[in-house]
Amino acid sequence: MQAVSSGVLDQLFNKARTHSHWQERSVAGELLKQLYEAVRFGPTSANCFPMRLVFLQSRESKERLKPALNPGNVEKTMQAPVTAIIAYDIRFYEYLPRLYPQTPAREWFSDNPEYAEETAFRNGSLQGGYFILAARALGLDCGPMSGFDNAFVDHEFFSEKSSAPTFLQEHCPDSHIKSNFLCNLGYGESSKLHPRNPRFEFDEVCRTL
Repeated sequence: MQAVSSGVLDQLFNKARTHSHWQERSVAGELLKQLYEAVRFGPTSANCFPMRLVFLQSRESKERLKPALNPGNVEKTMQAPVTAIIAYDIRFYEYLPRLYPQTPAREWFSDNPEYAEETAFRNGSLQGGYFILAARALGLDCGPMSGFDNAFVDHEFFSEKSSAPTFLQEHCPDSHIKSNFLCNLGYGESSKLHPRNPRFEFDEVCRTL
């Protein structure tokens, strides 16, 4: 592989910002599919792929999310063209015979729920990072956030009462899916960004041994 250009690094990292204000521009459904197509090839341990996604675009779906949001997150979320619920399936291992057929990896997790949930959360969070970078690569701005009631979201979107799309129901009912974080998507209003906060320098937080 070759190093990418400085312009690509600027778009993904150096000049990318977290946005709270949004232009009145919609996000095409086809672009969300392209986003997923990029994310799905990011590595996870034993190709476990625990991430599950719900894209909230309609006003109705945003209203269902609204009661779960901390007050400071309401306006920016309701304004965003899309809000993605980044979630993870704690019974991801049911699909390892399909996703990692070269070894019986399901047995590593099926009788160890603590290890399974730890693995799901770690790898689901890793995939959430891929999600942000892929969105930026496709020209979208992101507003990732916590600051919401996870239990409320899980009940509203991943329980039997939910009308959200089901996920691979042959093995795992939605009740095995847990929300991790939210990510607003769209085209940010750059004029409303505050000055960028500082970051640590290399020598402050890195060691080479």
